[in-house]
Amino acid sequence: MDFTTLALTRQSTRAYDPARPVEDEKLTAILEIARLSPSACNGQPYHITVCRGEAAANVAKAVQGMGMNRFASDAPILLVISEKPYVPTAALGAKAKGIDYRSIDMGILAAHVTLAATEQGLGTCILGWLDSDKIKDICRLDGDVKMVITLGYPKEGDKLREKKRKELAELVSEVE
Repeated sequence: MDFTTLALTRQSTRAYDPARPVEDEKLTAILEIARLSPSACNGQPYHITVCRGEAAANVAKAVQGMGMNRFASDAPILLVISEKPYVPTAALGAKAKGIDYRSIDMGILAAHVTLAATEQGLGTCILGWLDSDKIKDICRLDGDVKMVITLGYPKEGDKLREKKRKELAELVSEVE
């Protein structure tokens, strides 16, 4: 699948087929692409925890506060993305410039994961509504949890939705 097709096809999946597990080969392919994603000073200041079974069910509960993300319970895999320390050069740059490079790096990671999953015929949804402390406890993590990505096969009949985005002129300007 070419990049344009991936970008046009990827969407947030909110209806998973809970009876259809993700094959290990597909998960490994996605994680290999995640490993290749660029980061500040190649520091990769994050950790990916793959949750299945009871761990996935418990993490799903921790992203469902106030009735949000109920579909997460049907995703067979939840990928928990937590912070790790910066490498020294990225830490210096972040402090000197006042820029949170970890958040940027995790955004790039999420893009790679979601597009790689789409290439494998899987659906994803990036979740930021979560209880970091509960998930840290479930996954025995030191770093704060910044996002969870649901992963699985979309339910049959989950149609590709029309992409509603701003016009290019609203997003882009040019200066000389």
